[in-house]
Amino acid sequence: MLEVLKNLWETSGIATMTWQQGVMILVSFILFYLAIKKQYEPLLLLPIAFGMLLTNLPWPGGGIFHPEWFQGDINWAALGGAYHDPVTGAHIDPGLFDFLYIGVKMDIFPCLIFMAVGAMTDFGPLISRPSSFFMGAGAQFGISFAFVVACLLGFDPQGAASIGIIGGADGPTAIYLTSKLAPELLGAITKKMRQVKMEQTRPVSKAEKICFPIIVTVVCVLILPSVAPLLGCLMLGNLFRESGVTERLSDTAQNAMCNIVTIFLGTSVGATAVGANFLKLETVKIIIIGLCAFAFATVGGLLIGIVMYFLSGKKINPLIGAAGVSAVPMAARVASKVGQKENPSNFLLMHAMGPNVAGVIGSAVAAGILLTLFG
Repeated sequence: MLEVLKNLWETSGIATMTWQQGVMILVSFILFYLAIKKQYEPLLLLPIAFGMLLTNLPWPGGGIFHPEWFQGDINWAALGGAYHDPVTGAHIDPGLFDFLYIGVKMDIFPCLIFMAVGAMTDFGPLISRPSSFFMGAGAQFGISFAFVVACLLGFDPQGAASIGIIGGADGPTAIYLTSKLAPELLGAITKKMRQVKMEQTRPVSKAEKICFPIIVTVVCVLILPSVAPLLGCLMLGNLFRESGVTERLSDTAQNAMCNIVTIFLGTSVGATAVGANFLKLETVKIIIIGLCAFAFATVGGLLIGIVMYFLSGKKINPLIGAAGVSAVPMAARVASKVGQKENPSNFLLMHAMGPNVAGVIGSAVAAGILLTLFG
């Protein structure tokens, strides 16, 4: 009996669990609490937390996810089952998240998310006020800042570029951070500026809304071909929305497809937080740089917003510049919420959506530039 109990213990997950796995499991519990109890972006945070939990539970046969197979080029041989542990020689089968992560590694899921964002987003505020592009561009300063700092801290150009794109605030973590960090940064604008009540912009015709995604795609892809996948999917989704002849496709992109891809993307991203790889000094550096990058992105948008405030004869509320980070629509909602605190009759949401949409386009273009330079 003792021998049986000993075997059960030695083959259990508890006996093989490392302290790093234990820490990451505790982190996943915290994310569950934030998603369920506090309702902080639960559609994103809950699948991320569950992916983190699954990947750090001890699994027989080598685990549910093998991040080493995705360092550099994808190890297709390992995914096909032809992989043996280099130390023990034991055969290791691929896990569920090895296959799901292919969608992240090959940029399938991000492009589909961009298509969904395009289908859900009204580009009218951006079309009616083209100056919003400047505020969206200003918010991309965080990308440049993060790239330079990452290089100074010893990351290679490819790694620095990957870290730098955090400054575009395009992703689940950045969306969450928007609601927590932006209010403090927005407070740096004077009370008088925050109280500016913006007037309704001009109506945008249906023809303009249809032509906009087509023109933007042609111009941007001709200038920067590497931006085609992300920007093309974003504009295709918006064309589904505005054309008026593809209601079913627009509805699918906004709802069913978006929900399915969010589940796969969230759990896959969570699965990358393997304790042994995640709890390193490099990870701490990335988190700190990412926070600073996001802060500088918000400040960059605000500075351009202040410039537009004076150039417009004090008719533009600088708060909308903070929405230049591409966390749609959370950044616009935060800017609008802060504006209403100062002036309850002020509704900045649609005005803030202009820089917000410009930020999405800007982050896609920035990603294309980094890919061209360092890909």
